[in-house]
Amino acid sequence: MRQSLLSAALLAAVAVNSTATPDQQAINNTPLPGRGSQRPNVVFILTDDQDVHLDSLEYMPLLRKHLIEKGTQFTKHYCTTAICCPSRVTLWTGKAAHNTNVTDVSPPYGGYPKFVSQGLNKNYLPVWLQQAGYNTYYTGKLFNAHTIFNYFAPFPAGFTGTEFLLDPHTYDYMNSVFQQNKLPPVSHKGEYSTDVLTKKAYGLLKEAVKADKPFFLTLAPIGPHSNINVQELLTPPFGGIVFDAPIPAKRHENLFPDVKVPRTANFNPDSPSGANWIRELKQLNETNLEYNDHFYRSRLRALQAVDELVEGVIAKLEDYGILDNTYIVYSSDNGFHIGQHRLQPGKTCGYEEDINVPLIIRGPGISANLTTDVVSTHTDLAPTFFELLGIPLRDDFDGTPIPLTEEAITQAKNSGTRREHVGVEYWGIAGSEGIYDSGLVGPRNNTYKSIRLYGEGYNLYYSTWCSNEHELYNLDDDPGQMNNLLFEEDGPKPSTKPLTLLGYPVSKIAARLDTLLFLVKSCKGEVCVKPWETLHPKGDVHTLKDALSSTFDNFYEVEQTRVSFTKCEPGYIISAEGPQFDQDGLIFRDGLSWDKWT
Repeated sequence: MRQSLLSAALLAAVAVNSTATPDQQAINNTPLPGRGSQRPNVVFILTDDQDVHLDSLEYMPLLRKHLIEKGTQFTKHYCTTAICCPSRVTLWTGKAAHNTNVTDVSPPYGGYPKFVSQGLNKNYLPVWLQQAGYNTYYTGKLFNAHTIFNYFAPFPAGFTGTEFLLDPHTYDYMNSVFQQNKLPPVSHKGEYSTDVLTKKAYGLLKEAVKADKPFFLTLAPIGPHSNINVQELLTPPFGGIVFDAPIPAKRHENLFPDVKVPRTANFNPDSPSGANWIRELKQLNETNLEYNDHFYRSRLRALQAVDELVEGVIAKLEDYGILDNTYIVYSSDNGFHIGQHRLQPGKTCGYEEDINVPLIIRGPGISANLTTDVVSTHTDLAPTFFELLGIPLRDDFDGTPIPLTEEAITQAKNSGTRREHVGVEYWGIAGSEGIYDSGLVGPRNNTYKSIRLYGEGYNLYYSTWCSNEHELYNLDDDPGQMNNLLFEEDGPKPSTKPLTLLGYPVSKIAARLDTLLFLVKSCKGEVCVKPWETLHPKGDVHTLKDALSSTFDNFYEVEQTRVSFTKCEPGYIISAEGPQFDQDGLIFRDGLSWDKWT
């Protein structure tokens, strides 16, 4: 699809102490090898737009061999903003997008210039790691709108050695431009991007080992992101750019000839689903479906070079004799959909395909061939790296260390206090990828706030759109999120239907989730990790199950302010965000709500 708004933004960019409670600390502080005299290393592999629910991991046998079977897979790991740059900034800062205010891929609301203007270039993970005595190395994509024109304004801080991919060439698989340290950019036209990155990864790894200091090395290939032909982007009249199917390496271009997008219940459904503009989408025709299957196969093929990168790095670590003292972490910035809810290829939605992302960790003390459904988010990754490397946690993290050992995971799941929620947020226009558009007239503002909740006995998703439409799904019964329990034909308001969920009226569940969202959508620090405890300072509520006590019915269902928007905006603009919890929210104390208690 040609996206004139996004291309204009991209062209403009080219031109221009711990949040954990004592109980959590006891769980998280399970000793891990490498905390003695020899500090551990980290290799972090971060892919671009890689899905979980379209089964991409099933087509990566080397990843399975070296990481999944030798490490722990976290199946309930989520991004908190389903688009590249905001998600990456969250990952590197440990802060939700509403606290970084980097909410888009390009200025004025996002991209590298926004990251810099927010003061984050001096206050993110690489800088903190260097302060803790680590050498830091990076190759691949850092942020969107990090370009051949602004890479030095300023240089990204906190790195010992770098080989950055730069816009506008970042997504051109056969025409990449890399920029080493503080040297001028170098074109690699005619070479396959992931193969170029692999060579640079080996070079940085060699440099890191030679330095004889603990290191943190990030490898950020573009696969399986769509291909963007830079020549078309920069050729007048600049009518737009095409997010076409990814380009695989020549050696992989004929793989998986018969594979198709999984035909799940929510794939190109006969009846509309979702909310807002998604509910207006028409069913995809056969020609469109055939192209989308081609797009899907291209993604799987593009991931094969990433799969080889994983094996190559493992082999190098083994050759250097440091594999046993190195954590290898594999994840993606956000997920991806193709055809679900009638959507063209893309991301940005709050549905499971877009927000549930891979997280696999191998290393000293990490159990082999273990799968866990403990809930975690990208806000947790920076705290987790701190915990792994023995660095004291920061007070301003919006996340908390992920339990990594089998013992810690078991304790977390049995504690009854481990976080069960994920706050998800998005601002601005939703874009489609591929050669077909959505068929809708005009831009689709996709601004929403949502809560993903996974706990004992429930598996829920609740959202409020800037149109003030609501969604509530029970993913145990409806994994494709097809049956919105709050949808009414006659208008965007919470349902009054006499439905039940978890044995309670839907309205009772929705009221609790709305209050949880009300708090989380603007939370900071420990409040983001422990919202139920913030709502109930007495300490008797840690989960949705606790909050469903009839003692709290009036507090949640009558007294509490509801989440709403006053306007759909393209970025995080407080005046459009409706009531704010710090001004309008209530806290339950000793049987009285906050206003009565004070």
